[in-house]
Amino acid sequence: MEMLIAIGLCGVVMTIVGALFVLGFRSFAGLGNYAMLSGQSRLALDLVSEEVRAATEVVAANTNLPVKFLTLTNSADATATTFTWDSSTGVLTTEKTWVITGANLFRTNLTGCDDWGFCLFLRSPRNDWAFYPTANPALCKQLSMSWTCSRSVMGQKINTESSVSAKFVLRNKP
Repeated sequence: MEMLIAIGLCGVVMTIVGALFVLGFRSFAGLGNYAMLSGQSRLALDLVSEEVRAATEVVAANTNLPVKFLTLTNSADATATTFTWDSSTGVLTTEKTWVITGANLFRTNLTGCDDWGFCLFLRSPRNDWAFYPTANPALCKQLSMSWTCSRSVMGQKINTESSVSAKFVLRNKP
């Protein structure tokens, strides 16, 4: 009889220890994913903001799925920069082309990107300092961009999501 009680108590204790181990592992993996996503998003934001702020003009924009893109030019260093997000792969890339030499630089900014979007705005704000949206890329002076990335922990999407939203001004636009 004592042996049955000891085996039962040992089973309960082992079940609790196992559940705590799985919960701890899931939490640790979630924190690691969140830190990685946060770092990846910050780096992408720095790289994207550098390109956008140096641009002199928005040349082309496509907000339709499955592939969204935004193309900017910089007349000072004769470059064209295209940001492309493919919804089927969840990858946001940058392709920078030097117009004179034809050289290309291709960079993957984000992986696991669930959504990427942007809006174009005019130069002059309204009375409440909100900017007017525009559909004409040539009139764009301000650009709003946002994305959401996520990762799975043990096959589930839990608290490992990073959302970024930023507004940029094309500083070099005449």
